[in-house]
Amino acid sequence: MADSIVVDHVSKQFTMQYQRTLKQMAVAAARRLPMQEKFQAVNDVSFTVQQGEAIGLMGLNGSGKSTLLKLINGVMRPDQGTIRTRGRIAGLIATGAGFHPQLSGRENLFLNGAILGMSEPEIKRKFDAIVDFADIGKFLDTPVSHYSSGMYARLGFSIAVHVDADIFLADEVLAVGDRPFKVKCLAKMQEIRQQGSTIFYVSHATASVKAMCDRLLVLESGHLNFDGDVDEGVRYLHYEDDDETDEGGLDGEFGAEI
Repeated sequence: MADSIVVDHVSKQFTMQYQRTLKQMAVAAARRLPMQEKFQAVNDVSFTVQQGEAIGLMGLNGSGKSTLLKLINGVMRPDQGTIRTRGRIAGLIATGAGFHPQLSGRENLFLNGAILGMSEPEIKRKFDAIVDFADIGKFLDTPVSHYSSGMYARLGFSIAVHVDADIFLADEVLAVGDRPFKVKCLAKMQEIRQQGSTIFYVSHATASVKAMCDRLLVLESGHLNFDGDVDEGVRYLHYEDDDETDEGGLDGEFGAEI
């Protein structure tokens, strides 16, 4: 089986600025306080994903999950190490990413579809299916700046899942939206998985990860500290008690983080 994603000793560092105004900088200098601090969002991470695998990525907020996903997607470049991917990548790594706030949902559908690698004829061919899945009704021709977070998620996810992709990345896709939409999202992701695409799914909801994934990666402070069986990974995280309260993994999602 071919390698779909190869992450080889990848690290990514960011710099936090503590003071931004001249006054704050002057006060900090007088008190000999640091102006900035560097931190490793992803620290020497390595793993390989085979084509068709469904991988869950879990960890506490700030562990580096979203950063790693953006590195795989090519939105960011690693400071050290290499990432190799095979085939077209699609997915939703941030609600409303790639949307222009002054354009309508219809216009953003074409814009976002093009960003994800779809040709205009392909978008037109799938237009009705995308709109039907998003189910935003009369708001399709309204500027997306007027959309709620749930409507952003509906349209963004709908576009992403209709891309014929070899790798599908999903970062907290069920963090917003009502329960029927979340159920529909999980069903669509299962369909994508059954078609042989690689799934890379970031979530805090243990039940949805167990239902969707056959392997789990756990990040802790930027380090990959677990790579293996999903149930074992959940126990490693001490998340096993969440299964009774996250209603099938649909209501246990939290917001995205670094």
